[in-house]
Amino acid sequence: MPDQKLLLGSPAPFWHNGSSIKTRSYSIILASIPAVVAGIYQYGTPALGVVSFSISFAMLWELLMNLAMGRDLSIGDGNAAVIGLMFAMLVPATTPWWAVLTGTFVAVVVGKQIFGGIGCNLLNPALVAIAILMLSWQGLLNFDEALVNYDLGFYAAYPLAALKHHGVSSVEYYSPLDLLLGRQIGGIGSTFGLGLIIGGLYLMLRGHIRWEIPISFLVGIFVTSLIFNMANPDKYAGPVFHLLTGYTLIGAFFLATEDSSSPVNFVAMLLYGTMAGILTILIRNIGFFLDGTVFAILMLNVASPLLDKIRPKAMGKGVDYA
Repeated sequence: MPDQKLLLGSPAPFWHNGSSIKTRSYSIILASIPAVVAGIYQYGTPALGVVSFSISFAMLWELLMNLAMGRDLSIGDGNAAVIGLMFAMLVPATTPWWAVLTGTFVAVVVGKQIFGGIGCNLLNPALVAIAILMLSWQGLLNFDEALVNYDLGFYAAYPLAALKHHGVSSVEYYSPLDLLLGRQIGGIGSTFGLGLIIGGLYLMLRGHIRWEIPISFLVGIFVTSLIFNMANPDKYAGPVFHLLTGYTLIGAFFLATEDSSSPVNFVAMLLYGTMAGILTILIRNIGFFLDGTVFAILMLNVASPLLDKIRPKAMGKGVDYA
């Protein structure tokens, strides 16, 4: 019949784990609270303004796209709020309103909705927006310039910039404990390492993210930075420094693990995380950008469908009914 609908499906068995998009979104928001609150405490009202503005406009763009494309309203599932929050966590507290407006538009409309909405996006929406800002207005994400007027009570130089331009001697002021507790400048929600680790562990315990991607990502960073450090310890920092600076921890637990843009099979997840970690250090140490996390994850997002073709071998033999 010409009006008959075609039913598409995949082979059984199926098992629902009881979770939902709404539950996962709100769990991610809850997990990010320690890092975000620390950033707001450190940078004050401007940081709160950026976070609030980013979440609000991400939800507004989602609503407008739902209406324009005739889709069911989806802002209640929390995904747009998560995208806005992730974007805000990556930018400086002094980010101008027009940049937040532009970034959330790119994240929701370009990074998510034009691909078909939630579950269809090939790339992490928040990282698409950050990449566009980095390529279009590099000064916006220059943390040394953006936060120059802050008196934070500690050595206020962006660690990855100091390392890139002046070598290891310039970052000896930072102890691992300082970095872990957020006594470094950076994105609003990306500097408080302890909070990000707590949030990541919470998401793993709740089953919202798997351990394979975060752990393999951190292992890739650790091993690659160790090799560089052993080759030239005066120029390249050791693995502990790289694990606790830049976007490493937010990348491991909140960005690389985004459902739609990451693999689902065991071996594929390990390769995805490891390769993203390796690429992050390669960009940091010998590439143009200070922090390679954004572009490393985006490039592995593109490779994710190919990696997912690596899957367990089927058990048993099929039956030919022809």
